[in-house]
Amino acid sequence: MFRATRIFILLFILAAVSYSAYRARIQSVEWKYTLMVNVYPINGDGSALSEAFINGLSVDEYQSVEKFMLTAAEQYGKSQHASIQIRLQNKLLSRPPAPPENANMLEVMWWSLQFRWWAYRHAKVHGPGTQVRLFLQYFDPQQLQVHRSTALQEGLIGQVNVFASAEMREKNNVVIAHEFLHTLGATDKYNLTTDFPSFPDGYAEPEKNPLHPQRYAEIMGGRLALTEFDAVIPSHLNKVVIGPKTAREINFLPAQIK
Repeated sequence: MFRATRIFILLFILAAVSYSAYRARIQSVEWKYTLMVNVYPINGDGSALSEAFINGLSVDEYQSVEKFMLTAAEQYGKSQHASIQIRLQNKLLSRPPAPPENANMLEVMWWSLQFRWWAYRHAKVHGPGTQVRLFLQYFDPQQLQVHRSTALQEGLIGQVNVFASAEMREKNNVVIAHEFLHTLGATDKYNLTTDFPSFPDGYAEPEKNPLHPQRYAEIMGGRLALTEFDAVIPSHLNKVVIGPKTAREINFLPAQIK
């Protein structure tokens, strides 16, 4: 009897957590109210350079992300509430668990649970409404390699690897906007092996003739296609758009009827 009661309680808690996560996902793209996006800086490489850069951060660092989302919302005819507000939180000393590379589904699921538990322990949100949490890991730009960023719609959380450099601010913001949209359900629109934008959804101007060079990048395509074989990360979000498929995924456009 005791064992059955315990199982029932655990199942009830699991159902409540699942429903709460489901409601958060739905509310994040209802666009009835301004969506709060909390950013937590983290010294990703432990360097003095990254530490000094983080200590000098202000919320102005991320203004172009807010402007990008507001401009896109207006282009798709959304109301003034279809906007975001970024809030710079205190830096964190702990780093989130890194996603596994070349992992199978079970390993990814286990990492997802670890990441969500880590976020719960280190970054509890305060205030009403649905809120997104992005953990910005800053690295010395002289580092040879920065691991790929990632984000989860479950839990509305993401870890974003960026550079501790004022000159890299706007490129950082392109990456931040990309991962933020992942938390809302937007999918990648590039080849995961080559990082080249997928045609047509990963192109901002798929009808352009000649097709290359593209003048803008699609945010989830990730790169600006200059030629058939060459694509670069945009220098600024004013060179980036939200394409129709991404707009449907984040409820800027109605979903297509299949």
